[in-house]
Amino acid sequence: MDVSYTPEEEEFRARLREWLAKVLPTLPAKPSPDDWPGRRAYDLGWQRMLYDAGYADVYWDSSPTMRLIFLEETEKAGAPYVGANFVGLLHAGPTIAAEGTAGQKARWLPPILRGDEVWCQGFSEPDAGSDLAALRTRARRDGDDYVVSGSKIWTSHAEVANWCELLVRTDPEAPRHKGITWLAMPMDAKGVTVRPLRTLAGSAEFAEVFLDEVRVPVGNRVGAENDGWRVTMVTLSFERGTAFVGEVVACRRVLGELARTARENGRWDDPVLRRRLGRLNAEFRALWRLTQWNVSEAEAGGGVPGVGGSVFKLRYSHARQELYDTAAEVLGPDCLDLDRPWVLDRLSSLSYTIAAGTSQIQRNIVAERILGLPRGR
Repeated sequence: MDVSYTPEEEEFRARLREWLAKVLPTLPAKPSPDDWPGRRAYDLGWQRMLYDAGYADVYWDSSPTMRLIFLEETEKAGAPYVGANFVGLLHAGPTIAAEGTAGQKARWLPPILRGDEVWCQGFSEPDAGSDLAALRTRARRDGDDYVVSGSKIWTSHAEVANWCELLVRTDPEAPRHKGITWLAMPMDAKGVTVRPLRTLAGSAEFAEVFLDEVRVPVGNRVGAENDGWRVTMVTLSFERGTAFVGEVVACRRVLGELARTARENGRWDDPVLRRRLGRLNAEFRALWRLTQWNVSEAEAGGGVPGVGGSVFKLRYSHARQELYDTAAEVLGPDCLDLDRPWVLDRLSSLSYTIAAGTSQIQRNIVAERILGLPRGR
């Protein structure tokens, strides 16, 4: 594993640090978590600043190592998270960059990078559970359009999105993985209904989406008809391989803050807690090295992360939950105060073993594709 950096990469790091130190103090206050139009405007405004400074193209036109440096430094500096831009920048955009036609790249990538348009993810369905290939949203061909009917759930940022990366079944007679197609659906199309969902933490960044005879141009199909499962694996490789890079850095920072808080409130005297903090420190250091390994593999593989992303996602989601369970131990009774740091993070961490593919699914991928174990019957 090559984790060293070239002089060009170190120069990029230094230049980025200098720019962040200059611009971050000038940012406006973050809007309320419940103000999604305000959060969209804030997130798009930050993305526009990155674009104007020449950093937006790091997501697709730079090497995976440059992207790693960018995500590491912006998180260390406390820069805004991608927020409403999450799906466009980290899922749909990289997929279109890897699989789209020249016309599709020209149409969709620049608006994402400029902060002009927001994407949401229409993958999961109410009756499919964690088995994405069991999706039943149908798309029948009618001339130059697909006519789509069905429903999606846990659709990230649907209430403020312009576009949806949508998985549909175009051949119901084909084997489950063979009849799926990847479409880019405009969210203002006739027949699209969005119903926000409120999470345990009280936020509403997910939604149900109902599709009633929605017409999507055939030109919005990324990849061939019925080849959507392969395209989806590209999407999920980005989601599991590099999308959580900044969060690993954030968790390492939180771990240091937890140790300082434990020393201040006397919890540090508990040797069991100290051992737990030490083990978490080793865990996140290992996860960072695994991230670098995945990036090195992506460098060698044309920029698309490999199945090592499933190993990372599996370990990271559990480590994050344990981190915030430890935060509750450090806080003591204050862990019930929603206004205290880390309390809402603990609630949101519960979703990480489900989001981006359940831990059970990740174990199957590791067993079959990495360890070569036989597929279950």
